[in-house]
Amino acid sequence: VTESGLQYRVIKSGDGKSPKPTDQVTTHYHGKLIDGNVFDSSVNRGTPATFPVNGVIQGWQEALPMMKEGDKWELFVPYRLAQSKDGAGAGIMPHATRTVEVELISVN
Repeated sequence: VTESGLQYRVIKSGDGKSPKPTDQVTTHYHGKLIDGNVFDSSVNRGTPATFPVNGVIQGWQEALPMMKEGDKWELFVPYRLAQSKDGAGAGIMPHATRTVEVELISVN
């Protein structure tokens, strides 16, 4: 557990480099709500996602720089680190905690 309340579990350890907040990363992820409903998944789409570290929710911005290429973590992201105080779209209710399995494929 980090100071902000982000919880994580290491599923697999990698040995590559860690991204900085200004880096682009390529990941595979599978995001669910506590009730098990999937809200987004690059794994289900079959295509990894590439994005800037500083362009995602705060929970990811905190976790990604702690990860190394090849790592796979499960994140437990409280609503205040997930920008879901008011909800996010039809599937994410207000104050929803998210769980996300994130595999850091590469730092670009």
